[in-house]
Amino acid sequence: MKIYNSLTRTRDEFIPNEAGKVAMYTCGPTVYHYAHIGNLRSYIMEDVLEKYLSYAGYDVKRVMNITDVGHLTSDADTGEDKMLKGAQREKKTVMEIAKFYTDAFFADCEKLRIKKPEIVEPATGCIPEFIKMIEQLLEKGYAYAAGGNIYFDTSKLEKYYVFNDFNEEDLEVGVRDSVEEDTNKRNKADFVLWFTKSKFEDQELKWESPFGLGYPGWHIECSCIARKHLGEYLDIHCGGIDNAFPHHTNEIAQSESTFGHKWCNYWFHVHHLNTAGGKMSKSKGEFLTVSLLEEKGYDPLCYRLFCLQSHYRKNLVFSWENLDNAAVAYRKLVNRIAALKDEGEMDEAAFAEAKARFCEALDNDMNTSLAVTALYDVFKMKTSDKTKLALIADFDRVLSLDLIAAAAKARKPEAAAPAEADVSDELRAYIEAQIEARRAAKAEKNYAEADRIRVALAEQGITLIDTKEGTRFTVAK
Repeated sequence: MKIYNSLTRTRDEFIPNEAGKVAMYTCGPTVYHYAHIGNLRSYIMEDVLEKYLSYAGYDVKRVMNITDVGHLTSDADTGEDKMLKGAQREKKTVMEIAKFYTDAFFADCEKLRIKKPEIVEPATGCIPEFIKMIEQLLEKGYAYAAGGNIYFDTSKLEKYYVFNDFNEEDLEVGVRDSVEEDTNKRNKADFVLWFTKSKFEDQELKWESPFGLGYPGWHIECSCIARKHLGEYLDIHCGGIDNAFPHHTNEIAQSESTFGHKWCNYWFHVHHLNTAGGKMSKSKGEFLTVSLLEEKGYDPLCYRLFCLQSHYRKNLVFSWENLDNAAVAYRKLVNRIAALKDEGEMDEAAFAEAKARFCEALDNDMNTSLAVTALYDVFKMKTSDKTKLALIADFDRVLSLDLIAAAAKARKPEAAAPAEADVSDELRAYIEAQIEARRAAKAEKNYAEADRIRVALAEQGITLIDTKEGTRFTVAK
Protein backbone atom coordinates (compact mmCIF):
# COMPACT_ATOMS: atom_id res chain seq x y z
CA MET A 1 0.00 0.00 0.00
CA LYS A 2 1.34 3.42 -0.98
CA ILE A 3 0.13 6.76 0.32
CA TYR A 4 1.13 10.24 -0.75
CA ASN A 5 3.00 11.62 2.25
CA SER A 6 2.75 15.42 2.50
CA LEU A 7 5.92 15.44 4.60
CA THR A 8 8.13 13.78 1.96
CA ARG A 9 6.03 14.94 -1.01
CA THR A 10 6.28 11.41 -2.44
CA ARG A 11 4.10 8.31 -2.59
CA ASP A 12 5.56 6.20 0.21
CA GLU A 13 4.99 2.57 1.07
CA PHE A 14 2.91 2.43 4.22
CA ILE A 15 4.82 0.64 6.97
CA PRO A 16 3.49 1.22 10.51
CA ASN A 17 5.77 1.45 13.53
CA GLU A 18 4.35 -1.75 14.99
CA ALA A 19 3.51 -4.64 12.67
CA GLY A 20 -0.22 -5.08 12.20
CA LYS A 21 -1.20 -1.99 14.19
CA VAL A 22 -1.89 1.60 13.12
CA ALA A 23 -1.87 4.66 15.39
CA MET A 24 -4.03 7.18 13.51
CA TYR A 25 -4.84 10.75 14.49
CA THR A 26 -7.48 12.95 12.86
CA CYS A 27 -7.92 16.67 13.42
CA GLY A 28 -11.52 17.10 14.55
CA PRO A 29 -13.92 20.03 14.19
CA THR A 30 -13.96 23.36 15.99
CA VAL A 31 -17.50 23.09 17.30
CA TYR A 32 -18.69 26.69 17.02
CA HIS A 33 -21.04 26.11 14.07
CA TYR A 34 -22.35 23.38 11.79
CA ALA A 35 -19.80 21.56 9.63
CA HIS A 36 -20.23 22.45 5.97
CA ILE A 37 -19.92 19.79 3.30
CA GLY A 38 -16.42 21.02 2.44
CA ASN A 39 -15.30 20.14 5.98
CA LEU A 40 -17.06 16.81 5.70
CA ARG A 41 -15.25 15.85 2.51
CA SER A 42 -12.09 15.46 4.60
CA TYR A 43 -13.86 13.29 7.15
CA ILE A 44 -15.35 11.08 4.41
CA MET A 45 -11.93 10.43 2.88
CA GLU A 46 -10.33 9.83 6.27
CA ASP A 47 -13.16 7.42 7.05
CA VAL A 48 -12.41 5.46 3.87
CA LEU A 49 -8.73 5.37 4.83
CA GLU A 50 -9.47 4.02 8.31
CA LYS A 51 -11.93 1.43 6.99
CA TYR A 52 -9.55 0.30 4.27
CA LEU A 53 -6.70 -0.13 6.74
CA SER A 54 -9.02 -2.29 8.86
CA TYR A 55 -10.20 -4.12 5.71
CA ALA A 56 -6.55 -4.81 4.85
CA GLY A 57 -6.04 -6.46 8.23
CA TYR A 58 -4.59 -3.70 10.41
CA ASP A 59 -5.69 -3.08 13.98
CA VAL A 60 -6.45 0.66 13.77
CA LYS A 61 -6.62 2.90 16.82
CA ARG A 62 -7.98 6.26 15.73
CA VAL A 63 -8.13 9.38 17.87
CA MET A 64 -9.92 12.65 17.08
CA ASN A 65 -9.92 15.91 19.00
CA ILE A 66 -12.85 18.26 19.49
CA THR A 67 -11.69 21.89 19.60
CA ASP A 68 -13.90 23.61 22.16
CA VAL A 69 -11.39 26.28 23.25
CA GLY A 70 -8.36 28.13 21.90
CA HIS A 71 -8.99 28.31 18.15
CA LEU A 72 -8.77 31.98 17.21
CA THR A 73 -10.06 33.68 14.08
CA SER A 74 -6.53 34.60 12.95
CA ASP A 75 -3.47 32.53 12.18
CA ALA A 76 -1.38 35.22 13.89
CA ASP A 77 -2.82 34.36 17.34
CA THR A 78 -5.08 37.40 17.29
CA GLY A 79 -8.81 37.93 17.07
CA GLU A 80 -11.67 36.26 18.87
CA ASP A 81 -11.80 32.68 20.04
CA LYS A 82 -14.12 30.95 17.54
CA MET A 83 -15.99 29.26 20.39
CA LEU A 84 -16.57 32.58 22.15
CA LYS A 85 -17.72 34.08 18.86
CA GLY A 86 -20.25 31.27 18.46
CA ALA A 87 -21.50 31.70 22.03
CA GLN A 88 -21.98 35.44 21.51
CA ARG A 89 -23.81 34.84 18.23
CA GLU A 90 -26.33 32.48 19.81
CA LYS A 91 -26.40 33.97 23.32
CA LYS A 92 -25.37 30.68 24.95
CA THR A 93 -22.43 29.54 27.05
CA VAL A 94 -19.37 28.16 25.29
CA MET A 95 -20.07 24.69 26.69
CA GLU A 96 -23.67 24.80 25.46
CA ILE A 97 -22.39 25.73 22.01
CA ALA A 98 -19.76 22.98 22.13
CA LYS A 99 -22.28 20.31 23.14
CA PHE A 100 -24.84 21.32 20.52
CA TYR A 101 -22.42 21.47 17.59
CA THR A 102 -20.49 18.36 18.64
CA ASP A 103 -23.77 16.43 18.59
CA ALA A 104 -24.68 18.02 15.25
CA PHE A 105 -21.30 17.05 13.78
CA PHE A 106 -21.63 13.40 14.71
CA ALA A 107 -25.25 13.36 13.52
CA ASP A 108 -23.99 14.52 10.11
CA CYS A 109 -21.26 11.87 10.25
CA GLU A 110 -23.87 9.19 10.87
CA LYS A 111 -25.90 10.33 7.85
CA LEU A 112 -22.74 10.10 5.73
CA ARG A 113 -21.81 6.73 7.30
CA ILE A 114 -18.60 8.16 8.73
CA LYS A 115 -17.50 5.92 11.58
CA LYS A 116 -17.02 7.68 14.90
CA PRO A 117 -13.37 7.31 15.94
CA GLU A 118 -12.57 4.94 18.76
CA ILE A 119 -11.46 7.87 20.92
CA VAL A 120 -12.89 11.39 20.76
CA GLU A 121 -11.32 13.88 23.19
CA PRO A 122 -12.41 17.51 23.71
CA ALA A 123 -9.62 19.99 24.30
CA THR A 124 -11.18 21.11 27.59
CA GLY A 125 -10.60 17.60 28.96
CA CYS A 126 -6.81 17.76 28.62
CA ILE A 127 -5.67 20.92 30.41
CA PRO A 128 -3.11 19.05 32.60
CA GLU A 129 -1.59 17.50 29.46
CA PHE A 130 -1.24 20.93 27.81
CA ILE A 131 0.45 22.37 30.89
CA LYS A 132 2.85 19.43 31.09
CA MET A 133 4.06 19.81 27.48
CA ILE A 134 4.40 23.58 27.79
CA GLU A 135 6.50 23.14 30.94
CA GLN A 136 8.73 20.67 29.08
CA LEU A 137 9.17 23.09 26.18
CA LEU A 138 10.09 25.89 28.59
CA GLU A 139 12.61 23.65 30.35
CA LYS A 140 14.22 22.67 27.04
CA GLY A 141 14.44 26.27 25.85
CA TYR A 142 11.90 25.95 23.02
CA ALA A 143 9.37 28.29 24.64
CA TYR A 144 9.39 31.69 26.33
CA ALA A 145 7.06 34.06 28.17
CA ALA A 146 6.22 37.48 26.74
CA GLY A 147 3.35 39.88 27.26
CA GLY A 148 1.61 37.46 29.58
CA ASN A 149 1.60 34.61 27.03
CA ILE A 150 3.81 31.58 26.43
CA TYR A 151 5.21 31.29 22.91
CA PHE A 152 7.02 28.58 20.97
CA ASP A 153 10.38 29.82 19.65
CA THR A 154 10.64 28.71 16.02
CA SER A 155 14.18 30.08 15.70
CA LYS A 156 15.41 27.11 17.77
CA LEU A 157 14.44 24.69 15.01
CA GLU A 158 16.73 23.54 12.23
CA LYS A 159 13.74 23.57 9.85
CA TYR A 160 10.30 24.95 10.64
CA TYR A 161 8.44 24.95 7.29
CA VAL A 162 8.39 21.19 6.81
CA PHE A 163 5.51 20.65 4.38
CA ASN A 164 6.49 22.98 1.55
CA ASP A 165 9.42 25.10 0.56
CA PHE A 166 7.75 28.30 1.71
CA ASN A 167 9.46 31.66 1.49
CA GLU A 168 9.79 32.74 5.10
CA GLU A 169 9.02 36.34 4.21
CA ASP A 170 5.68 35.31 2.73
CA LEU A 171 4.64 33.67 5.98
CA GLU A 172 6.05 36.07 8.56
CA VAL A 173 2.68 37.30 9.74
CA GLY A 174 0.36 34.48 8.71
CA VAL A 175 -1.41 32.88 5.81
CA ARG A 176 -4.44 35.17 5.75
CA ASP A 177 -4.53 38.71 4.49
CA SER A 178 -6.31 40.10 7.53
CA VAL A 179 -3.90 39.04 10.29
CA GLU A 180 -2.14 41.51 12.52
CA GLU A 181 1.38 41.20 13.88
CA ASP A 182 1.80 40.17 17.53
CA THR A 183 4.64 42.35 18.83
CA ASN A 184 5.21 40.06 21.82
CA LYS A 185 6.80 37.47 19.56
CA ARG A 186 10.57 37.23 19.21
CA ASN A 187 10.08 35.87 15.71
CA LYS A 188 7.06 36.50 13.54
CA ALA A 189 6.59 32.77 12.93
CA ASP A 190 6.38 32.00 16.68
CA PHE A 191 3.01 30.83 17.98
CA VAL A 192 1.15 30.89 21.28
CA LEU A 193 1.09 27.84 23.55
CA TRP A 194 -0.84 29.49 26.40
CA PHE A 195 -2.82 32.72 26.69
CA THR A 196 -3.23 34.42 30.09
CA LYS A 197 -5.71 36.92 31.51
CA SER A 198 -3.48 39.76 30.27
CA LYS A 199 -5.14 39.22 26.91
CA PHE A 200 -8.72 38.45 25.82
CA GLU A 201 -10.32 39.47 29.11
CA ASP A 202 -13.74 38.29 27.89
CA GLN A 203 -12.61 34.69 27.42
CA GLU A 204 -15.17 32.53 29.21
CA LEU A 205 -13.03 29.41 29.77
CA LYS A 206 -9.87 29.87 31.84
CA TRP A 207 -7.75 27.58 33.97
CA GLU A 208 -5.11 28.06 36.64
CA SER A 209 -1.63 27.19 35.45
CA PRO A 210 2.03 27.87 36.35
CA PHE A 211 1.92 30.52 33.61
CA GLY A 212 -1.11 32.35 34.99
CA LEU A 213 -4.87 32.14 34.65
CA GLY A 214 -5.63 31.46 31.01
CA TYR A 215 -6.27 28.91 28.31
CA PRO A 216 -4.33 26.92 25.70
CA GLY A 217 -3.54 27.90 22.15
CA TRP A 218 -5.06 25.82 19.38
CA HIS A 219 -1.93 24.04 18.15
CA ILE A 220 -0.90 22.50 21.49
CA GLU A 221 -4.19 20.58 21.69
CA CYS A 222 -3.62 17.94 19.02
CA SER A 223 -0.06 17.15 20.11
CA CYS A 224 -1.15 16.49 23.68
CA ILE A 225 -4.35 14.61 22.86
CA ALA A 226 -2.41 12.35 20.47
CA ARG A 227 0.29 11.79 23.11
CA LYS A 228 -2.31 10.96 25.78
CA HIS A 229 -3.97 8.22 23.73
CA LEU A 230 -1.35 7.09 21.18
CA GLY A 231 1.99 7.75 22.86
CA GLU A 232 4.94 9.56 21.33
CA TYR A 233 4.86 7.83 17.93
CA LEU A 234 2.11 8.24 15.33
CA ASP A 235 1.80 6.26 12.12
CA ILE A 236 -0.51 8.61 10.26
CA HIS A 237 -2.00 12.05 10.89
CA CYS A 238 -4.96 13.28 8.82
CA GLY A 239 -6.58 16.62 8.10
CA GLY A 240 -7.59 19.11 5.46
CA ILE A 241 -4.83 20.59 3.30
CA ASP A 242 -5.49 24.04 4.82
CA ASN A 243 -4.28 22.65 8.16
CA ALA A 244 -0.82 21.81 6.82
CA PHE A 245 0.28 25.35 7.66
CA PRO A 246 0.27 26.59 10.29
CA HIS A 247 -1.53 24.00 12.42
CA HIS A 248 0.22 20.76 11.46
CA THR A 249 3.54 22.55 11.02
CA ASN A 250 3.25 23.79 14.61
CA GLU A 251 2.18 20.37 15.89
CA ILE A 252 5.37 18.86 14.49
CA ALA A 253 7.51 21.65 15.90
CA GLN A 254 6.24 21.37 19.47
CA SER A 255 5.90 17.56 19.50
CA GLU A 256 9.36 16.75 18.16
CA SER A 257 10.95 19.43 20.34
CA THR A 258 9.31 17.83 23.38
CA PHE A 259 9.99 14.19 22.49
CA GLY A 260 13.41 14.59 20.90
CA HIS A 261 12.55 12.31 17.96
CA LYS A 262 10.40 12.08 14.83
CA TRP A 263 6.75 12.12 15.81
CA CYS A 264 4.60 11.07 12.82
CA ASN A 265 5.66 9.12 9.73
CA TYR A 266 2.80 9.83 7.30
CA TRP A 267 0.68 12.94 6.73
CA PHE A 268 -2.59 12.50 4.82
CA HIS A 269 -4.09 15.77 3.59
CA VAL A 270 -7.43 16.05 1.80
CA HIS A 271 -7.81 18.90 -0.67
CA HIS A 272 -10.56 21.51 -0.86
CA LEU A 273 -14.14 21.32 -1.98
CA ASN A 274 -14.63 24.37 -4.15
CA THR A 275 -17.62 26.16 -5.57
CA ALA A 276 -17.56 28.23 -8.75
CA GLY A 277 -16.37 31.11 -6.53
CA GLY A 278 -13.46 29.22 -4.97
CA LYS A 279 -12.85 27.42 -1.68
CA MET A 280 -15.94 26.74 0.39
CA SER A 281 -15.75 28.28 3.86
CA LYS A 282 -18.03 29.48 6.64
CA SER A 283 -16.51 32.95 6.59
CA LYS A 284 -17.53 33.43 2.94
CA GLY A 285 -21.13 32.58 3.69
CA GLU A 286 -21.23 29.52 1.43
CA PHE A 287 -22.77 27.43 4.15
CA LEU A 288 -23.85 24.18 2.54
CA THR A 289 -24.70 21.60 5.18
CA VAL A 290 -25.92 18.00 5.20
CA SER A 291 -29.28 19.25 6.46
CA LEU A 292 -29.55 21.61 3.49
CA LEU A 293 -28.88 18.72 1.10
CA GLU A 294 -31.66 16.76 2.78
CA GLU A 295 -34.02 19.73 2.57
CA LYS A 296 -33.37 19.82 -1.17
CA GLY A 297 -34.28 16.14 -1.45
CA TYR A 298 -30.83 14.55 -1.62
CA ASP A 299 -29.82 11.42 0.23
CA PRO A 300 -26.54 12.33 2.02
CA LEU A 301 -25.01 9.15 0.61
CA CYS A 302 -25.25 10.72 -2.84
CA TYR A 303 -22.81 13.33 -1.59
CA ARG A 304 -20.55 10.57 -0.23
CA LEU A 305 -20.54 8.92 -3.67
CA PHE A 306 -19.84 12.33 -5.24
CA CYS A 307 -16.71 12.59 -3.06
CA LEU A 308 -15.61 9.01 -3.73
CA GLN A 309 -15.71 9.63 -7.48
CA SER A 310 -12.78 12.04 -7.16
CA HIS A 311 -9.25 11.61 -5.79
CA TYR A 312 -8.73 13.11 -2.34
CA ARG A 313 -5.66 15.06 -3.51
CA LYS A 314 -7.58 16.94 -6.18
CA ASN A 315 -9.75 19.96 -5.52
CA LEU A 316 -13.36 18.95 -6.09
CA VAL A 317 -15.83 21.40 -7.59
CA PHE A 318 -19.32 21.32 -6.11
CA SER A 319 -22.40 22.33 -8.08
CA TRP A 320 -26.00 21.24 -7.87
CA GLU A 321 -25.67 19.80 -11.36
CA ASN A 322 -22.73 17.64 -10.24
CA LEU A 323 -24.66 16.49 -7.19
CA ASP A 324 -27.68 15.72 -9.39
CA ASN A 325 -25.42 13.50 -11.51
CA ALA A 326 -24.17 11.69 -8.40
CA ALA A 327 -27.75 11.22 -7.19
CA VAL A 328 -28.77 9.69 -10.52
CA ALA A 329 -25.69 7.44 -10.46
CA TYR A 330 -26.50 6.29 -6.94
CA ARG A 331 -30.11 5.44 -7.82
CA LYS A 332 -29.03 3.52 -10.92
CA LEU A 333 -26.40 1.64 -8.92
CA VAL A 334 -28.91 0.65 -6.25
CA ASN A 335 -31.44 -0.44 -8.88
CA ARG A 336 -28.83 -2.62 -10.62
CA ILE A 337 -28.05 -4.30 -7.32
CA ALA A 338 -31.75 -4.72 -6.60
CA ALA A 339 -32.07 -6.64 -9.88
CA LEU A 340 -29.53 -9.25 -8.73
CA LYS A 341 -30.84 -12.43 -7.11
CA ASP A 342 -29.06 -14.29 -4.34
CA GLU A 343 -28.79 -17.41 -6.49
CA GLY A 344 -26.10 -19.68 -7.88
CA GLU A 345 -22.86 -21.02 -6.49
CA MET A 346 -20.24 -18.89 -4.79
CA ASP A 347 -17.32 -18.44 -7.22
CA GLU A 348 -14.28 -18.06 -4.97
CA ALA A 349 -11.84 -17.52 -7.84
CA ALA A 350 -13.93 -14.73 -9.33
CA PHE A 351 -14.39 -13.19 -5.89
CA ALA A 352 -10.62 -13.15 -5.27
CA GLU A 353 -9.91 -11.67 -8.70
CA ALA A 354 -12.39 -8.81 -8.27
CA LYS A 355 -11.27 -8.12 -4.71
CA ALA A 356 -7.66 -7.88 -5.91
CA ARG A 357 -8.68 -5.14 -8.38
CA PHE A 358 -10.51 -3.26 -5.63
CA CYS A 359 -7.51 -3.45 -3.29
CA GLU A 360 -5.13 -2.46 -6.08
CA ALA A 361 -7.09 0.77 -6.52
CA LEU A 362 -6.99 1.68 -2.83
CA ASP A 363 -3.38 0.55 -2.40
CA ASN A 364 -2.59 3.14 -5.08
CA ASP A 365 -2.79 6.22 -2.82
CA MET A 366 -6.43 5.61 -1.86
CA ASN A 367 -7.76 5.96 -5.40
CA THR A 368 -11.45 5.80 -4.54
CA SER A 369 -12.44 6.67 -8.11
CA LEU A 370 -10.83 3.45 -9.37
CA ALA A 371 -12.32 1.58 -6.40
CA VAL A 372 -15.79 2.71 -7.50
CA THR A 373 -14.92 1.56 -11.03
CA ALA A 374 -13.98 -1.84 -9.59
CA LEU A 375 -17.42 -1.92 -7.98
CA TYR A 376 -19.13 -1.25 -11.33
CA ASP A 377 -16.96 -3.91 -12.98
CA VAL A 378 -18.63 -6.50 -10.77
CA PHE A 379 -21.79 -6.24 -12.89
CA LYS A 380 -19.80 -7.18 -16.02
CA MET A 381 -18.40 -10.36 -14.52
CA LYS A 382 -19.44 -13.73 -15.90
CA THR A 383 -20.25 -15.21 -12.55
CA SER A 384 -23.24 -15.91 -10.32
CA ASP A 385 -25.42 -13.21 -8.78
CA LYS A 386 -24.53 -14.68 -5.38
CA THR A 387 -20.87 -13.90 -6.04
CA LYS A 388 -21.69 -10.40 -7.28
CA LEU A 389 -23.77 -9.61 -4.20
CA ALA A 390 -21.02 -10.91 -1.94
CA LEU A 391 -18.46 -8.68 -3.67
CA ILE A 392 -20.69 -5.61 -3.45
CA ALA A 393 -21.26 -6.21 0.27
CA ASP A 394 -17.53 -6.75 0.78
CA PHE A 395 -16.50 -3.56 -1.06
CA ASP A 396 -19.15 -1.58 0.82
CA ARG A 397 -17.35 -2.35 4.08
CA VAL A 398 -14.97 0.37 2.87
CA LEU A 399 -17.13 2.53 0.58
CA SER A 400 -20.02 2.63 3.10
CA LEU A 401 -22.78 3.53 0.64
CA ASP A 402 -25.39 1.24 2.26
CA LEU A 403 -25.77 -0.51 -1.09
CA ILE A 404 -27.22 -3.84 0.04
CA ALA A 405 -29.73 -2.23 2.41
CA ALA A 406 -30.76 0.35 -0.19
CA ALA A 407 -31.23 -2.39 -2.80
CA ALA A 408 -33.36 -4.44 -0.41
CA LYS A 409 -35.55 -1.40 0.19
CA ALA A 410 -35.84 -0.79 -3.54
CA ARG A 411 -37.10 -4.36 -4.05
CA LYS A 412 -40.06 -3.90 -1.68
CA PRO A 413 -43.37 -3.02 -3.38
CA GLU A 414 -44.04 -0.31 -0.80
CA ALA A 415 -40.81 1.39 -1.83
CA ALA A 416 -42.34 2.31 -5.16
CA ALA A 417 -43.50 5.90 -5.55
CA PRO A 418 -47.25 6.58 -5.35
CA ALA A 419 -48.78 6.32 -8.81
CA GLU A 420 -48.72 9.60 -10.67
CA ALA A 421 -52.25 8.74 -11.83
CA ASP A 422 -53.45 9.38 -8.27
CA VAL A 423 -53.26 13.17 -8.71
CA SER A 424 -55.89 15.42 -10.24
CA ASP A 425 -55.62 16.50 -13.86
CA GLU A 426 -55.14 20.10 -12.77
CA LEU A 427 -52.27 19.25 -10.42
CA ARG A 428 -50.70 16.95 -13.00
CA ALA A 429 -50.73 19.72 -15.62
CA TYR A 430 -49.12 22.14 -13.16
CA ILE A 431 -46.38 19.71 -12.19
CA GLU A 432 -45.62 18.71 -15.77
CA ALA A 433 -45.34 22.38 -16.73
CA GLN A 434 -42.85 22.90 -13.91
CA ILE A 435 -40.88 19.82 -14.97
CA GLU A 436 -40.68 21.17 -18.52
CA ALA A 437 -39.59 24.60 -17.25
CA ARG A 438 -36.89 22.93 -15.17
CA ARG A 439 -35.73 20.84 -18.14
CA ALA A 440 -35.49 23.99 -20.28
CA ALA A 441 -33.53 25.81 -17.56
CA LYS A 442 -31.04 22.96 -17.31
CA ALA A 443 -30.68 22.84 -21.09
CA GLU A 444 -29.72 26.53 -20.96
CA LYS A 445 -27.33 25.76 -18.07
CA ASN A 446 -29.41 27.95 -15.77
CA TYR A 447 -28.98 25.58 -12.86
CA ALA A 448 -29.99 28.16 -10.28
CA GLU A 449 -33.45 28.41 -11.88
CA ALA A 450 -33.71 24.64 -12.22
CA ASP A 451 -32.87 24.26 -8.56
CA ARG A 452 -35.37 26.97 -7.59
CA ILE A 453 -38.15 25.09 -9.37
CA ARG A 454 -37.27 21.82 -7.65
CA VAL A 455 -37.11 23.47 -4.22
CA ALA A 456 -40.41 25.31 -4.80
CA LEU A 457 -42.12 22.03 -5.69
CA ALA A 458 -40.57 20.29 -2.68
CA GLU A 459 -42.04 22.99 -0.44
CA GLN A 460 -45.44 22.01 -1.85
CA GLY A 461 -44.82 18.34 -1.05
CA ILE A 462 -43.92 17.44 -4.64
CA THR A 463 -40.67 15.52 -5.06
CA LEU A 464 -39.02 15.23 -8.47
CA ILE A 465 -37.17 12.02 -9.30
CA ASP A 466 -34.78 12.10 -12.26
CA THR A 467 -34.48 8.78 -14.09
CA LYS A 468 -32.97 7.74 -17.41
CA GLU A 469 -36.53 7.60 -18.78
CA GLY A 470 -37.23 11.17 -17.69
CA THR A 471 -38.37 13.04 -14.58
CA ARG A 472 -41.04 11.42 -12.42
CA PHE A 473 -42.74 12.89 -9.37
CA THR A 474 -44.33 11.90 -6.09
CA VAL A 475 -46.81 13.91 -4.05
CA ALA A 476 -46.86 13.74 -0.27
CA LYS A 477 -50.17 12.58 1.10
